[in-house]
This record gives sequence, C-alpha cells and structure tokens, in this order.
Amino acid sequence: MPMRGNPSKQPLILIVDDDEAHRKLFAEVVQSLGFRTMEAASAAEAGQRMAQEHPALVLLDVRLPGKSGLEFLPELRKNHPEIPVILITAYGDVREAVEAMKIGAVDYLLKPVDLEELETAILDHVGRADELATTSRLPPLPSHVVCVSAAFQKVLETAYLVAQSEAPVLILGPSGSGKEVVARLIRDWSSRREGPFVAANCAGLPESLVESELFGHVAGAFTGATADRIGYFRSAHGGTLFLDEIGELPLTVQAKLLRALETGEIIPVGSEKPVKADFRLLAATNRNLEELVKTGRFREDLYFRINVVELTVPPLKERREDILPLAEFFGRQFARQPVRFSPQAMAALLSYHWPGNVRQLRNAIQRACLLAQGNIILPEHLPPELAALASSAQEVTREFEVGRLSAVERATILSTLAECGGNRTLAAKKLGISRRALIYKLKALEALSPSNRSGPSE
Repeated sequence: MPMRGNPSKQPLILIVDDDEAHRKLFAEVVQSLGFRTMEAASAAEAGQRMAQEHPALVLLDVRLPGKSGLEFLPELRKNHPEIPVILITAYGDVREAVEAMKIGAVDYLLKPVDLEELETAILDHVGRADELATTSRLPPLPSHVVCVSAAFQKVLETAYLVAQSEAPVLILGPSGSGKEVVARLIRDWSSRREGPFVAANCAGLPESLVESELFGHVAGAFTGATADRIGYFRSAHGGTLFLDEIGELPLTVQAKLLRALETGEIIPVGSEKPVKADFRLLAATNRNLEELVKTGRFREDLYFRINVVELTVPPLKERREDILPLAEFFGRQFARQPVRFSPQAMAALLSYHWPGNVRQLRNAIQRACLLAQGNIILPEHLPPELAALASSAQEVTREFEVGRLSAVERATILSTLAECGGNRTLAAKKLGISRRALIYKLKALEALSPSNRSGPSE
C-alpha cells in the first residue's frame, strides 16, 4: 500500500512477533498510516535490527521464542529509553503486561488485536492523528455496496487493511447485516481476487453430511456415496472459503477444521490420505462465540485460530445514514428505474428499528415496488409494520434527527450550501464529508420539514 510523502522520511516502526501472519498483518496497518516497517521474529533479531536503525516505536509480542517480550523489555528500555514500546499480549498475560508498564511499556493491546485500537495506539505515541483524521483509505466501492454512514465505513476501512494479508478474519454481526458483503469485498481487495469465492452456510448443512460437504468424500465412503466429492474446501483451492454461521459446526467437525487451518490439508471422508487445500478462511457468525467456548460448544483453540482479525458489522439501526441510500438502491434494482419516496415513506423508513437489518429492508422495498407499479413509493406500499408508523413517523424521526444533527450542524450544512451557490460537491468538500453523505443528510432534513408533513394541521 503506498505511503504518503517521501518514504525515506517516514517514521519507522519495528514489529516483533514470531508469527509471520501477525507481522504481515500489523505491517499492513502500519504502512497504511504512512509509516515504514521493520520486522523481527525474536528478541535477538529485534536487538540486531535496532542496532542498525532506530525505530520511532516498537510493537512487542509478549510470547517470543527464546527470550520473551517481557524479558526483552528491560534491555530495550535501558539501551533505547526514548523509544515507546507497545506490548501485544494474550488475555492470560494481562497482569504481567500491567506490571511491564511499570518498567517502561507505554501501552498494551490484547489479542485478538482490534486494528482500530492498534491504529489509535500508534498515532497516540508517534503523532499523526491530525493529518489522518479526514483521510479515507477506501478504494472506490462497487456499485452494489452502499456505504454512507461512518460506522460502516470504519468496518470497510479495516476490511481493506486486512485484505492483503492471509490472516483468517472473523466477521461478527446480526443476521442480515451484510457480513457476506464484507467477506466478498475482502476477497475482491486481496491477492486471491482471481480465485474462487466459496460460501458455505454451516447452519444449513445437514448434520449427518456436514463433514462430507466441507471436506468431500471418496466413492463408497458411506451408503449413497457413489462417486467422489471434492467438498467446499477443495472447491476453494487457490481462493477464499467463507464459512457463515461457523458457530453451528459440530465439535467433531471443528477439530478437523482446526487441523485444516494448521496444516493446509484436509482428509476426505472415507480416505486416510491427506489432500492439500490452499485457501484463505473468512468466517462469520451472529452468535457469541466466547459464550459458546465457555459452555463447551465451541473449541477455544479454534476460536483463537479463526479470530486473528475481528470485524463487527453494525446493525442497520446503528447506521441510519445508510437506510435511504439502500432503499433507493433496492428500488432501482426491483423497479428497473429510479424510484422516489414520499416524505412520509422516508420518515417511516428512518424511524423503524429494522430488527431484520439490510435483508429486511431489501424485502420491504421489493414489496413496495411490486405494489406501487410505478416510481413513487408511498407509506401504503410499505409492509404493515412500517405503514402503521407513517402518521407518527415524522415526529419520531424529527426527535431522533434533532439528537443526531444538532441545530449548529444543521445550520452549518445549510449555510455552507448557500455559500457554495447550491453546489453540493463543493459544499461536501468544505464540510469534510462525501457528496453522497451530504445528499442524504439534506433528504432527511427535507423529509422532516414541516412543509412536507401531511394530515390535519395542529
């Protein structure tokens, strides 16, 4: 990923970790912030590298071969007291990490490392936050991906950072929130973009056939197995395997998945011969895997193996700026032409809590397009639970918007637009937001305007 400015003048950050996948992943994050990176797999190698070039910061893993990170820290602080050190530690080592801060570590991060937290820690101690605050690191999104809200943009920015690594990614979020959309973007941004993307819904696989569906089988392995089957893992060879609802896998299959991740080999049902499978794993779930681990329904070692990077897709109710853009996108898709929503319909869409998330919104707009038989969507075209809100939705949404868009912010948006002669592109640039974000803020304000309200006057 290209760095801004003169590379030779960029601060250098040393990453000390014996796991190559972790080093490469952290390097991607560091380089995306505009820094150079230097890597070491042990304390001894770190000491040698620091004798050659002085880093601005050290990311130090606690568990290293030979001399541990905690043993190396006093030596590092003695020889380089001016260099801040951030420890990377597992949960069980927190007490030791806190003690280490007393002897010179400036911070510690828990595994699996939250990449946004890592960015913040780096910027806090090296100092580039002001320069990066308004910089989006997202490439242009495909037309079918709608992202206006800051909450979803943060998820996609992290996804873009991790895409170039081979590290497994665990995507969390409620059902229907768009976890597979994020998974497909990771594949599209990765070096495996030309390879297959194989998606398997673990919850939808018959329990008696889960192992066969995933790992394949040889002819004669069981009754009905009349021919060889390669399974999802080998179908994803050279590409990406997406296991949705991974928390539903039986424990016996979890053990074989762990082996496949550790060895890069799978054993088809009915065979004793391992078969190579080159894949990058992306997993998703709407369940709390930590709770499943505590109750013995999910293997702890597998949880940590698939959770190198964790992304959480927020529910639609927490990314309300995306509701109208998504509604318009689905409207164009189903009506085969641009659609318009009445102010009452817009207000109902914005005020609804969307328990089914994006999937529910898509179904609601499909229904509306069928009933409207045109390009104007009215409240009566929406599902009953939304149509019932139409009479009070504007007032509810007004209260929500007043809390989210303060009077100062609304005045700033409108005055900036007036200053720019109505030019939305220029106004968005001055406000530091995207043009699409400005358009949908204006639409929301228009829907909430008293002049657009229908029904009896008060």
